[in-house]
Amino acid sequence: MELIQQNPDVHAYLASDEAIDHWHPLVQETADALWAATGDAYSYAEAAFEFVRDTIPHSADSGDTRVSWRASDVLSTRNGICYAKAHALAALLRAQGIPAALCYQLLADDGGAPAAHGLVALRLPGSERWARVDPRGNKPGVDARFTLDHERLAFPVRPELGEVDHPELHAAPHPAVLKVLRESADRQELWRKLPTAL
Repeated sequence: MELIQQNPDVHAYLASDEAIDHWHPLVQETADALWAATGDAYSYAEAAFEFVRDTIPHSADSGDTRVSWRASDVLSTRNGICYAKAHALAALLRAQGIPAALCYQLLADDGGAPAAHGLVALRLPGSERWARVDPRGNKPGVDARFTLDHERLAFPVRPELGEVDHPELHAAPHPAVLKVLRESADRQELWRKLPTAL
């Protein structure tokens, strides 16, 4: 699949906004600590991915009912669903000058109902190629990895179930995703309102 930049200017994928608030002191502090332990862009990107994937539980796995959506809140509460964790990873990458985009899949749950799933694409400095990674968090049956040459996502799409990989690279969260995150009082409400199309 060919990934498509929604904005032709790669600098748009370094910007800060309300959800990807990489100017926030906690995001900066976390990024600086990860950079100090790595020292180059590839190692840093892998460490940031593993940090978000492994130290911030997906709230559906942990049972946490809080809804976080800003990157700084995700880092502070150590909680979030896929969209929120994607915001946190994008913020950590952008904080160290690595272009990061938000991208989405449409997946079917066990009952066949579709729901959007969020992940991240990154482009290392000096590269013309974007690579998607999924910081959702591993569990039995889910084994997402940091690989730039071939994808190891949490959920490879199953076209026979109507699942779709959206090729668009968003510089900011999709409005439908941001709306449901901001307007849900708890994860149960969020689960009922997950976008079924983008």
